Amino acid sequence: MTDSTITTQVVVLGGGPGGYPAAFKAADLGLDVTLVDMEKNPGGVCLYRGCIPSKALLHVAKVLNEAKEASELGINFGEPTIDLNQLRNFKDKVVTQLTGGVGLLSRQRKVRFVQGRGEFVDNRTLAVTQGDGSTLQITFEYAIVATGSRPTVIPAFDLGSERIMDSTSALTLPDIPETMLVVGGGYIGLELGTVYAALGSKVTVVEMLPRLLSTGDEDLVQVLARQLETRFEKIMVNTQVLGMEEVAEGIRVRFRSPQGDPFEQVFDRILISVGRKPNSAGLGLETLGVAVDNKGFIPVDAQRRTNVSNIFAVGDVAGEPMLAHKATREGHVAAEAIAGHPTAFDPQAIPAVVFTDPEVAWCGLTEMGAEAQKRPVRVARFPWGASGRATTLGRSDGMTKLVIDSVNERVLGVGIVGTNAGELISEGVLAVEMGATVADLELTIHPHPTLSETVMESAESVYGQSTHVYKRK
Repeated sequence: MTDSTITTQVVVLGGGPGGYPAAFKAADLGLDVTLVDMEKNPGGVCLYRGCIPSKALLHVAKVLNEAKEASELGINFGEPTIDLNQLRNFKDKVVTQLTGGVGLLSRQRKVRFVQGRGEFVDNRTLAVTQGDGSTLQITFEYAIVATGSRPTVIPAFDLGSERIMDSTSALTLPDIPETMLVVGGGYIGLELGTVYAALGSKVTVVEMLPRLLSTGDEDLVQVLARQLETRFEKIMVNTQVLGMEEVAEGIRVRFRSPQGDPFEQVFDRILISVGRKPNSAGLGLETLGVAVDNKGFIPVDAQRRTNVSNIFAVGDVAGEPMLAHKATREGHVAAEAIAGHPTAFDPQAIPAVVFTDPEVAWCGLTEMGAEAQKRPVRVARFPWGASGRATTLGRSDGMTKLVIDSVNERVLGVGIVGTNAGELISEGVLAVEMGATVADLELTIHPHPTLSETVMESAESVYGQSTHVYKRK
């Protein structure tokens, strides 16, 4: 087939939450932009196989759990029935609607969209292999690499069995297994484990570290862990997976207990969720001389520029934290830098949210981080058992905490565990970014009764007594 060539000012390789915002921002700034991605519309892993479909399923899980717990309120719905096909259709409809919307926005901005797989020929040329086998040559002035990441594969667990899933295959909901093992106690494993447990699977989680969500403060994570213990069949920490083999009745897994003793158990399905790996291989970066570190990440400067001056990188491929909202901001910065605007990626707080039930969210400096830095801080906690709104929701198991500079009383970090923590954390992000003091939060009148006023009452407790918590002196 005949090859063709197009010329553009900016080519963006990858249409995920780093790539398409970068392309849109560059177009908004008046640049001629071409966006390359393998999907029909922009959206990336987040929209197609990650953030969005998982949150759609987590909403279903929340509805199921609330229906089961409604008997405590005097309402009995009976045993819910699950139409798996309709559930899949709901998830797919959400994905189709959102990716179609992003595609429309791309056309409205006159971003040239090319479907195919791109590989750099040199630092001015990208070759795109399209679905019909033809090759399109794109010549460019600047390129933004936004190729994202993929689930980490452990060779010893890669048995070629359909019973062993990663996060992508788990989201397709092949069935509702009677038993399922989640390998890895991070946010992806816990979120998907929550979904399958709500649907009726007996879920076991195994984590080789001493606790779940090892990057979060222990007091926040413990609130979640207590709730998960009532919903999961078992949570095993300090436990190592030694090996797996497929047998007639499922997958036999060999473990080593915290005491060093081996034991075995058979599961219908296994979800491997042990992290993600950047997609930096096979892009032709070595041809350009673009540096890649030993973990596969592309080092970048404050403007997201690589060591090759006209090549930028954003999102998961550019380093931790591997979060969609971080990628989006990086994409904006790269586009602004290319357009010649003074800009830098220099956030004081990037929020992290675990969308389990309860949700866990934090931003800025954690208490654990302060201890590692030996930084003197004060920590204020407000238990949701003292929150009127949390009590009316039947969810008084949460907590809000502030990490405060001991000298100037600036808010350095905020952590929240409880229902809707992901929505509440943005006030904490703003406080950290703006250099707010704890007095600023205390004096900000919050509506009553709301969960948000737990932030205000946490701040009050720093100066003495919070209105709804009394501590003996």
